[in-house]
Amino acid sequence: MSDAEMRSLVLEAIGEVAPEADLADVDASGDLGDELDLDSMDLLNITADLEERLGISIPERDYPKMRTLDDTVAYLLGRQPVPPA
Repeated sequence: MSDAEMRSLVLEAIGEVAPEADLADVDASGDLGDELDLDSMDLLNITADLEERLGISIPERDYPKMRTLDDTVAYLLGRQPVPPA
């Protein structure tokens, strides 16, 4: 999955949990909770949605690695299985 595809998937997940969020103006390097006025339950639901969409498990210890949109995209891209050569 490309960076742009992952970014789109993350924004879709955010939109599902917080449909009132203005995703067009998200500062990719800003804290998602602050940028979109998301509480901890929203962030947990977004993480659960991403786990389901991607078929991966995100350990709680890794949640701090997903504070910004850029961080989240990079983290999730690093969690993708590597296709066989």
